[in-house]
Amino acid sequence: MDHVPRISEAEWTVMKVLWNESPLTADDVVTALDDTTSWSPRTIKALLNRLINKKALGFQREGRKYLYYPLAEEAACVRAESKSFLQRVYGGAVTPMLAMFLEEEELTPQEIAELRKVLNRRGRQQR
Repeated sequence: MDHVPRISEAEWTVMKVLWNESPLTADDVVTALDDTTSWSPRTIKALLNRLINKKALGFQREGRKYLYYPLAEEAACVRAESKSFLQRVYGGAVTPMLAMFLEEEELTPQEIAELRKVLNRRGRQQR
């Protein structure tokens, strides 16, 4: 999919269910979100329709039911949202964002080692 739709926070919640398992009926999505949201089935169905209109979801009819499945790839949506966040909050500058997160969050030694590996790998690619 070339076009990556802009997805709201509520729509992300629905998409995560369908990225995890699909195709699902609307009732399946309602059941999956029952423990984590207080949304009514009507709200969830409205979100499904919004995602169809944004071309983030597709559907197929099977008898009297509709089966929903993602058209937008999770990785592409994560990349687009990350870039949007970086641009909105940090003016596109990566260093201040990373510095803020590193100073504010408690990192385990394993997480620090993993970050070092990523930075070293990127450093080698830049040469």
